[in-house]
Parts: sequence; C-alpha cells; structure tokens
Amino acid sequence: MTAWVDRFAPARIVNAWRDVSPRYFPFADAATVELPLGRLIRLSLFQVSVGMALVLLIGTLNRVMIVELEVPASVVGVMISLPLLFAPFRSLIGHRSDTYKSVLGWRRVPYLAMGTMLQFGGLAIMPFAIIVLSGDTTAPAFVGYLAAGLAFLLTGAGLHTVQTVGLALATDLAPAAARPRVVAMLCFMLLFGMIVSAVSFGILLSNFSELRLIQVIQGSAVLTMFLNMAAIWKQEPRNSDRTLPSRVSPTFGKAWAAFSSNSQATRRLVALALGTAAFSMQDVLLEPYGGQILHLSVGATTALTAGLAAGGIAGLWVAAKQLGRDGDPYRVAACGAVVGIVAFAAVVFASPLSSALLFSVGVTLIGFGGGQFAHATLTAAMHASRSDETGFALGVWGAVQATSAGLAIALGGLIRDAVSSAAVEGRLGEALMDPATGYSFVYHLEVGLLFLALVALGPLVRKPFHAQMSPSRSSGDPLSIQS
Repeated sequence: MTAWVDRFAPARIVNAWRDVSPRYFPFADAATVELPLGRLIRLSLFQVSVGMALVLLIGTLNRVMIVELEVPASVVGVMISLPLLFAPFRSLIGHRSDTYKSVLGWRRVPYLAMGTMLQFGGLAIMPFAIIVLSGDTTAPAFVGYLAAGLAFLLTGAGLHTVQTVGLALATDLAPAAARPRVVAMLCFMLLFGMIVSAVSFGILLSNFSELRLIQVIQGSAVLTMFLNMAAIWKQEPRNSDRTLPSRVSPTFGKAWAAFSSNSQATRRLVALALGTAAFSMQDVLLEPYGGQILHLSVGATTALTAGLAAGGIAGLWVAAKQLGRDGDPYRVAACGAVVGIVAFAAVVFASPLSSALLFSVGVTLIGFGGGQFAHATLTAAMHASRSDETGFALGVWGAVQATSAGLAIALGGLIRDAVSSAAVEGRLGEALMDPATGYSFVYHLEVGLLFLALVALGPLVRKPFHAQMSPSRSSGDPLSIQS
C-alpha cells in the first residue's frame, strides 16, 4: 500500500499527510525508535483481550444469566464480584514478575503466558457451566453455580495478571519521554476492546440461543489466546543476567515495607482510591437515572455509553498531550477531578431542569475527567518506580484502582436503593419524596470524594514532580528500557 501511494500520489500530498497525521490522529505520536508504532499496536493487543473479558463478564453474561437462564440476581452478583477478590494480588504478581528467576532471561513473558492460560481456562469452563445452568443435564444446580463461579474467578485472575504484567512490559520497553503517550494508547485500546466487543456480542447474540452463547464464549477464548500471544511475541529482550537463579532479590514483604514507608507513595494511593471511587460509583446508575428520572428511551440511554467512552478517549488524548510536554501528572489528575466535579453537578441539575442535553454533557464530561485522572495516576506510578520495581509499583496501582472501583460500584447501587426507598416512603421529609433523591445523594457523594482527592493531591502538586521520581527513572538509565 505504501509503495502504491509513493508511486501514484503527488509527493507534496504525501509529505503533507506525513506531517499532519502524527499531530491530529490520537496516539499516533506514541511511537518511538525503540518502540515503533506497529510493535506498540501489537503490544497493546493484551488490553483488547482484557476489555473483551470485562464486557463478557460484567455485561453479556450478567444479563444472560439473570434474564435467559433465570439465575438469581444475588448469585450472579456474587459471581461478578469474584474477579475482584484477585485484584489485591496484583501487587504480588507485579513483584514476582520483577524478581522472576529464569535461565531463559525473561521476567514478564512467563507471567503473561500464565495469565493468558488463566483467562483461556476460565472461558473454556464457562460453556459447560452454562449447559448445567440451562437445565439440559441431570446435574444438580449447585454444580452449575460452582462451575460458573470458578470460570469467573479464573478469568478475572487471568485478566488482572495480564494487565499488570503487560503494563510493566510496556514501561520497560518505552523510553521515559514517550511513556505518557504510550499509557494513553494502552488505555485507549482497553476502551476500544470494550466497545468493539460490546457491539460484536450484541450482533452475534441478537438471535439468542444457548448454543450461540456457547459458541461466542468459545470464540472469545480462542481470540484471547491469539491476541495475547501476538501481543508478547518477540517483545521482551532476553537478559539472563537479571534473571539468574543465584541473583538476590528482595522479598515481597521488604518491597512493601520500603514502598509504604514513603509518605508520598501512601498519599498517591489515597488520592487514587478516592478519585477512582468517585468516578466509578455511578457506573450502574447513569442509564437507570436517564430512563427513570429523565424518561429517556432505551436507545437514548444506551447511547450514553458511547458518550462516556468518547469523553474518556478525549480525556486520555488531552492528558497525553499535557504530560508529553513535561506536565505534572498530579496537576493533570487534579484537573480531571475538577472536570468530574463540574460533570456531576451537571448530572444533578439535569433532573430539576428536565434537560436531557445537560445530562448528556455531564456524562461525557465524566468520561473526560475520568480519562484524565486514570492516565495521570498511571503515568505517575510508572515514573515514580525504580527500574527493578516497575511491576510491583504498577501492581499496587492496579490493586488499588480495581478494588476501589469494584467497591464503589457495589456501594453506589446499595446507597441509591437505600436512600430512594427512604425518600419515597417520606422518611427524609416531604421535600425529598422523589425517586431522584437516591441518585442525587450518590452523585453528591461522588463530588465529595473528588474534593477529598484534590485535598490528597494538593501536597503532591506543590512539590515538583521530578523531585519525587526515583533516581533510576529521572536519570534515564538505559537499563530501565532494556530490562
């Protein structure tokens, strides 16, 4: 294709296109000499598989098991929460990938392969669990519940392992100056994988049958294996000096003690937990709010997901531009929190004003602020870690982020139900006897959490970011790239 363009297109047009594309196409400037665009796109495929697994577990199977298979919602809720149990172990997985001892010279590849097998194994078990749950066998129902629970747990463990170690490998390969743009592209590929998977699953299951669902899950398992293997193929350089069995490595306890002794690191995690919880608590409420309170159609509320994703991509792109100009990640994260406060205010005022437009703007801004906040905090975690502790630092970030998001989503639904019930029954006073009260309470709570996140970020913004970086990162040690 390139040869055809060079031969038939005018030279000035080709040159102009080459100059324009990196500037106006999101994340095209993430490529470097050390990590060309083709190799970076291939590496980012692990995020696509993670996004596909998330949509399958949280979206497709959640709905199918409750509606079509008539599994009790409480049982499904427990199954969906099982992957969350593995989230705190991301720091341990990251540490193990930092200190892995192998004569082959690989640190990340073995754990990426292990995570892939866990993902594949969970998706491979799921069809048999569905057969039992559908009632087409003589096996008791609890066998189907146990098999489905095991499938959810294995898939969740696999995606947490793959994402943690994959991000660590990307940090190893990318030069320090390019890491903000690389982070943006990896986050974008996660959203891309979720959007494409959601659309694809919706089309494939439009004429639902249990056999079709099983085929979709089996296809997802095979595609997961293909995407992850393609992502890691010839990516990590082999360096036997860093993986010698005789090499002395710190234990996880010592690594955690050293990490937690840094007050700035603790403050970063507190800010991350507060901000992530604030942006995540509304995940299961926005569409019901639009339908129940603003009386939007199913199509209109479904379009909100697209708006949220579009805002997230825009936030990632803007954050990448800011951080690419040596911007302070904590200042960018604070800007994302401020945007989130404005966004939730717009969502709250959409109800008394009966404005669907204001609601749509607020939803898009939630995505924008959340994208900025997630990108900035992940970039800060990458820069603040030493070259031999990248996996551990990113594992801690992932553990806090995933745990905070999961707990916030669960609490958001519980708080909404409790407050709405009390409001409708008149226990909160006549002025609050409105179904919107429960939603509004959660949105105000999220605004409060964002203000607390700003309080936690304040001292980090005041201190120059480069002064907080570890020596191995700030000095641009080439070993951190060739790990």
